[in-house]
Amino acid sequence: MRGLSVTGAVVKYGDLVAVDGVDAAVEPGEIVALLGASGSGKSSLLRGIAGLEPLAAGRVAWNDEDVTTVPVHKRGFGMMFQDGQLFNHLSVAGNIAYGLYRQPRAARRARVEKLLEVVGLPGYGARPVSELSGGQAQRVALARSLAPGPRLLLLDEPLSALDRNLREHLVGVLGDALRTTGTTALYVTHDQDEAFALADRVGVMDAGRMLQLDNPDTLWRRPVSRRVADFLGYEPFIDAELARRLGGPDAGPGQLVGIGPAGLLADAAGTALPVVEQRYRRGEVLIDVRLPDGQLATVTAAEKHDGEELSVRLDRAGCAVLPG
Repeated sequence: MRGLSVTGAVVKYGDLVAVDGVDAAVEPGEIVALLGASGSGKSSLLRGIAGLEPLAAGRVAWNDEDVTTVPVHKRGFGMMFQDGQLFNHLSVAGNIAYGLYRQPRAARRARVEKLLEVVGLPGYGARPVSELSGGQAQRVALARSLAPGPRLLLLDEPLSALDRNLREHLVGVLGDALRTTGTTALYVTHDQDEAFALADRVGVMDAGRMLQLDNPDTLWRRPVSRRVADFLGYEPFIDAELARRLGGPDAGPGQLVGIGPAGLLADAAGTALPVVEQRYRRGEVLIDVRLPDGQLATVTAAEKHDGEELSVRLDRAGCAVLPG
């Protein structure tokens, strides 16, 4: 196939297996995000693809050409890390042009100016990098990574050191830049919002294995296992009979229904459940109710509820039916 193909990848650190037989692919021009908790193996897989860590087993190929043993600098892959790793002795333009030393000066200048436009920093070329904010520095790091036109860009938690508001803004800038330049990218993150906003497909990793790799809508609506659903924020999990009683989706014998973060709604025509606790969170109220099977579930409301019971129903669009 064209693009990146990873088959049976294994990465070890001594006796520790960090990546355990992963298969994955990234098509030309596609952005794939690897999502998982710390220690899930996502960064180790990225490093194995880059050649920074040797594969104990498996194969990495580009356009069906095996690059498993090709040195890092000859793979044609770019890297971007969370700290940016800019050169303080160079200007913004000098950093971006660093990998373009073989090109004529006019071509380098034109490429730098174009990429400054792409990342939203026109006119910043002469500035010292020491004068940049954290968000500006990451934009420059992105432009530098894109400058040589890598056939694959590998991004390892590039926004994790920034505050949430800045991350939410820059993920849009980053996605626009990757798509404007037609860059094929593999993006590692622990942030679900980041992954879903940016990627064409999202892979969930756990304990070194790829649990599911799908487009964001399929991944969210049809997780293949309770482990994937649990990681995505579905909780609690109820049986088919209780789901029907609460007006939820149809599930077969042995199947479970996961309730998403907004899967339980207040509804006067619904089922009355005892209120256990209420708490504020950023302009909204979270109301914990006790389900008939004893589990707690949360309803999001605009204001506190008066009364010991709250009538609720399941929102089918906010629930997932898990395979039996």
